[in-house]
Amino acid sequence: MARLLSAGLLLHRVRDGRREVLLGHLGGPFWARRHERAWSIPKGVVEEGESPEDAAAREFLEELGVPVPDGPWLDLGSVRQSRKDVLVWAVEADLDPESVVPGTFDLEWPPNSGTMQAFPEIDRVAWFGLDEAAEAIVAAQAAFLDRLPPPVVE
Repeated sequence: MARLLSAGLLLHRVRDGRREVLLGHLGGPFWARRHERAWSIPKGVVEEGESPEDAAAREFLEELGVPVPDGPWLDLGSVRQSRKDVLVWAVEADLDPESVVPGTFDLEWPPNSGTMQAFPEIDRVAWFGLDEAAEAIVAAQAAFLDRLPPPVVE
């Protein structure tokens, strides 16, 4: 079976001389009570005929409900996450977590009940310092944190 290709954008900023990243807590009932390894870079599957960059921008908008911030994109490469390859770009920008209006997905819940419910793709977003993010982010995505440039100290 061929692996899927996903693409995403990692927002980062510098506050008080330290780099912070914006992560989304995975939505739905499976993740509701988890913190460690339950946060992700906003990302999604690259559709046929779509460029990875276009998919990353589309998924950012779909998952967070806010436009992609302006600024140059820094290619952070890829990682293998389960049965997919994930490509990520970093964008230095600020974003108010309160402005996020997450997209939803439908899931039969409870299982085998025949009842479909809508759940947010990401139920909340937050800024994390890199050490905190390394503990919270989905394990395979932690490599992207190491690929960010160090903060410029003026």
